[in-house]
Amino acid sequence: MEFGVGAPFMQYQDCAIEVQADEMEAAAQAGLADLFAPKLAGANINPQTGLATDYLNHFNEAIMLLEMVGSCPECLTDFSRWQPMSYREHFIESHFKGRDLAIAAYAGADPAARACLDYLATTMTTVIETTRVSIAGLPAPAASELAGRAAAWLKPLVARAGAVINGEIDLSQIDAPQTIADRLMRRA
Repeated sequence: MEFGVGAPFMQYQDCAIEVQADEMEAAAQAGLADLFAPKLAGANINPQTGLATDYLNHFNEAIMLLEMVGSCPECLTDFSRWQPMSYREHFIESHFKGRDLAIAAYAGADPAARACLDYLATTMTTVIETTRVSIAGLPAPAASELAGRAAAWLKPLVARAGAVINGEIDLSQIDAPQTIADRLMRRA
């Protein structure tokens, strides 16, 4: 058996992450979350929310490529290779020093913060994937214009996701996605 590569390693890694997540959740319920705060902060994970801004690098990469399309049309090739990743998938694939802790902390993170971040990530992914499909085959000027608009739409979403991760948003004031959808349907 080869350790460090392939399914056997991932199985053990997933088990270790689950144990860390269980420990963090138990600590939070016991009021011991402050004990984990230095460990989280040392790994660049917000101790208040249990989330890491490193995840936003995944979306910032797509934004950077979109912004470069006007001056470097070859960037469309790289943009077309961008693949959506969940928070957990991003950290599994990353070289982030606290990746296992980031995954475990996410599992024990404030459910409202996690749901808000997931909603924003889904929205950003939808914008990126829709842009990728729409931009294919467009002439260079139109591709550049669409890429610029998409980047402009994504930047505030990334900023809002960063605010959620950093605990700068009062999550009790944010409507759940279903509430928003219900409100929009009543207006229709």
